[in-house]
Amino acid sequence: MPLSTIFSRAQRGIDAPRVTIEVHVSNGLPGLSIVGLAETSVKESKDRVRSALLNSGFTLPPRRITIALAPADLRKEGGRFDLAIAIGILVATEQIECTNLNQIEFIGELALSGALRNTPGTLPAAMAAQAAGKQLLAPKENAQEACLVGNDLIIPAEHLLEVCAHLTNTQAITPATLEDKQTSNDYPLDMQDVSGQQHAKRALEIAAAGQHNLLMVGPPGTGKTMLASRLPSIMPLMSTKEALEVAAIYSISQQLKPQWLQRPFRTPHHTSSGVALVGGGSKPKPGEISLAHKGVLFIDHSRLFLM
Repeated sequence: MPLSTIFSRAQRGIDAPRVTIEVHVSNGLPGLSIVGLAETSVKESKDRVRSALLNSGFTLPPRRITIALAPADLRKEGGRFDLAIAIGILVATEQIECTNLNQIEFIGELALSGALRNTPGTLPAAMAAQAAGKQLLAPKENAQEACLVGNDLIIPAEHLLEVCAHLTNTQAITPATLEDKQTSNDYPLDMQDVSGQQHAKRALEIAAAGQHNLLMVGPPGTGKTMLASRLPSIMPLMSTKEALEVAAIYSISQQLKPQWLQRPFRTPHHTSSGVALVGGGSKPKPGEISLAHKGVLFIDHSRLFLM
C-alpha cells in the first residue's frame, strides 16, 4: 500500500508525547521530504535512512516519498525518529508486510550501516508507551534503562534487519529483562565505614530522616566530603515512582546511572555557574540540582541540600 502509519515518541523535558509518522509514496519527481515542524537533525534523517536501507539490502524506489510527523505543531528534534521512518518507508513500498504495527512504538537513531545507536530519552518514551498499552522497540544499548518500567515491554534490537525479521515473524526478538545489578541497593560508600565522628553522624541521621538541609563548617580535611558522600546510604530507600523520576532525568541528560535504585550524589564545584546548577541553555538540559533529585547535592564551602 502507498501509505503507512508508524508510532514513535518525541522528547519534551521528561515527557514523551506520541508522534504519528505517516509515509506516503506517490508518482512524481523522485525525492524524500519531511514535514511537521522538524528540526535540522530530523530533516537530515532522510540521508541516514536512505543509506541504512541500501546497506541493509533494501531499495529506495525512484518515487516521491512524503513523511509527515504529527502533531504538526509539536517540535521534533534528534535522530530518534530514524527507525520509525525507515519502517514506514519499507511498509509503504511493500518491501515488508506487518500486521501488528498498532501495538508497537519505535524509537532509535540509525547508523549508515543500519545499526541502531544509543538514543537519549528512551526511558520517558518507555513510560509513555507502557501507559498507552504498547510495546517499545528500542536500541539494545538503551534496553536496561527502558526495562525499569517492567519486563516484556521492551523489544531490544541492534540492527534494522533484526527489526524487520521481528515484524515479519521471521525471527522474533526476545523482550528485554532488567538485570539484577541494575537494582542493587549496595552503595560503594557506606556510613558504617566511618569511625568516630559521632556528633556529625548523628546530625546526618537527623537530616536524612527529616530531609533537612545541612551547613557543615570546618577546615579542609575534617571529613565534610567524606560524610556527605555517605549520606545517601542512610537515606530511606527510593520507591519505584521516585526511581523512575530520577532515571528519567538521567536518561534525557545522556548520563549513565548503573544502579537505578540508588539515590544520586552530585558534587559540583563551588564556582559552578548558575546555568550549570539550575540547568537551561538554548536547548534546555538538566542542571546539577535536577540531577540530584531525590538524592544529595553537595557543594564544598556552601550548603548541602536534600532534594
